[in-house]
Amino acid sequence: MGKKELVVSAIKNGTVIDHIPADKLFQVVRTLGLTDCNTQVLMANNLDSTKLGKKGIIKCQDVYLSQNEINKLALVAPSATLITIHEYEITEKINIGIPSHIEGTVKCYNPKCITNVENVIPKFDVIDKDDLKLQCCYCQKVTKKDTLTFL
Repeated sequence: MGKKELVVSAIKNGTVIDHIPADKLFQVVRTLGLTDCNTQVLMANNLDSTKLGKKGIIKCQDVYLSQNEINKLALVAPSATLITIHEYEITEKINIGIPSHIEGTVKCYNPKCITNVENVIPKFDVIDKDDLKLQCCYCQKVTKKDTLTFL
């Protein structure tokens, strides 16, 4: 019996998010609001990956991520690769990674922080990229990965 492969059609224009850790795929879908997307969204999970062991991939027709969405993706799946497609061709490919500074993406964990009381954009310095810890630039409180709330 020959080797069988599932072939998923290419997208003409849009975004491919590759190298998502398998256990983070559905969190990425929720975080980016892809459950409400009205264009074609293809997802595959638990695919073999030399980089991750098992990975997920998402293909979004006619969807391009904003910088804020890229920041959210970086916090959920920093190993992801973001690929932009135009006319079936790759026009940009970037490895996400966690930035050193996050702005307007996450809510401060401190309920008394000025960003939670007044109309002030939350700003954080990333103080630990491995265990994901963000320090608020206003109140200095630390928001950890298990207490992240996206705006």
